[in-house]
Amino acid sequence: MTTIAHISDVHLPYHEKITLPQLLNKRITGYLNWKLNRGHAIENTALKSLMAHLKTQQYDHLAITGDLINLSLEQEFALGQQWLKTIEPPSRAMLIPGNHDIYVPSGKSYMAHYWHEYMEGEQADERHPFPFWRQVNDVALIGCNSAIATPPFFANGTFSRRQEKLLEKLLIKTKEMGLFRIVMIHHPPHDDVMNIWRRGLTNRHRFKRVIKKHGADLILHGHLHKSEIKSLPGPEGEIPLIGIASASMGPNAGQPPARYNLYKIEKLNEKFSCTLHEYGYHRFGDEIEKRSELVLT
Repeated sequence: MTTIAHISDVHLPYHEKITLPQLLNKRITGYLNWKLNRGHAIENTALKSLMAHLKTQQYDHLAITGDLINLSLEQEFALGQQWLKTIEPPSRAMLIPGNHDIYVPSGKSYMAHYWHEYMEGEQADERHPFPFWRQVNDVALIGCNSAIATPPFFANGTFSRRQEKLLEKLLIKTKEMGLFRIVMIHHPPHDDVMNIWRRGLTNRHRFKRVIKKHGADLILHGHLHKSEIKSLPGPEGEIPLIGIASASMGPNAGQPPARYNLYKIEKLNEKFSCTLHEYGYHRFGDEIEKRSELVLT
């Protein structure tokens, strides 16, 4: 049995002073959104309680599907590095970026400097950091990057032709190795996204095309701040596509409250079974408990 834990959209609260020059770009819209909206909904206490509860579980690896921070300030990346090390060492946690991590172009270099240990693994091409993968027992965790710096009021991601080709290589290799393949991406690669042209995954047809051709066993995403179960077509049937609520959303925020998922994966007679165990808050409760259990494969 291998157990993979999944969280997303941590949005670590940052309360230090932010200077005017730091806001003279897209950050000004994100800062105002934080002050007027998001900051009131996201709770540090909710995140601490959720992660403390997760710590009581027995899992082999933690998958984080992006948006660890909010405005791509260098100080936030340093804060994110500190937080990650309090949760798990790099050998037990794998991170991919979200749009808030690359909110402005400089975020890409800060991310590589502060978080690189959590974004390292075997690459399909050493010249390109994404996609990369790690093996955890009989499981392959494959991390893609859909995050790009976008204009104000846009939060869309993209999936390039290059990533499609490199992901194809990793899917083929890990299938030949007989591994259970989990693909991680921040933006949901399905069509059911409000204002999809502004918030969704552009060029998602490329992601769906490579999945349909080479398959996967499970796809994880974040970004929408809600838990959902959908699917994408694969070569031999539908592949579960799982989204998850923000890990720091308080139970009284008016949005889906914080969740974490555990995927228990077992190989029997050369076939895999995967069961989803969902934990989190009730909408108006303050206790974290098991919310659901579902056999995916």
